[in-house]
Amino acid sequence: MAKVLVLGTRNAKKRDELAATLQGLNLEIRDVTAYPNAPEVVEDGDTFLDNATTKAVETARAIGEWVLAEDSGLVVPALGGRPGVRSARFAGEPCDDEANNRLLIEQLTNVPEERRGAYYVCVVVISDPKGQVAASAEGRCHGRIVLEPRGTNGFGYDPLFLIPEYHRTFGELSPRVKQALSHRARAMERLRPALKKLFADPPV
Repeated sequence: MAKVLVLGTRNAKKRDELAATLQGLNLEIRDVTAYPNAPEVVEDGDTFLDNATTKAVETARAIGEWVLAEDSGLVVPALGGRPGVRSARFAGEPCDDEANNRLLIEQLTNVPEERRGAYYVCVVVISDPKGQVAASAEGRCHGRIVLEPRGTNGFGYDPLFLIPEYHRTFGELSPRVKQALSHRARAMERLRPALKKLFADPPV
């Protein structure tokens, strides 16, 4: 019988990307929309790990299930690490991808191309139903910021995030290629051994 693992997100695109990385494991994947008592977690931590941990732990305690939560964002060294943990709210509330992208372009307009390096970060955390952290992992994907949106795939800063080896942004690359390269996929790949141990069938 498959064990239940709840993805601690209401973002359908993030949910789908995470679920795709869990294929092949004997798990019943749900998300928090199936649980009316799941809290709206405040993401006010100083790091991606802080936010992912808070989401996993608070959600698990509230719904009494194993929860996998993540926090992710874009780091641009030329901007002192911004948007960073405030990536989703870079241009303010409510979260707006287009507004965030416009602000990023504005702040990088006078920055030469060779200094527009950036990387995505994703931290994933698993909590048991009692709110105890069982495992965590981090993944990164390096690229460069372009100053005009390119492509309509993905979400967030994807239309501006160029993968130099492919000469295309995540907005232009297919979901399958992004799935192989992304920070989220890399974090989940590192987490997979722990998932296999945590959710292995008991010996007969």
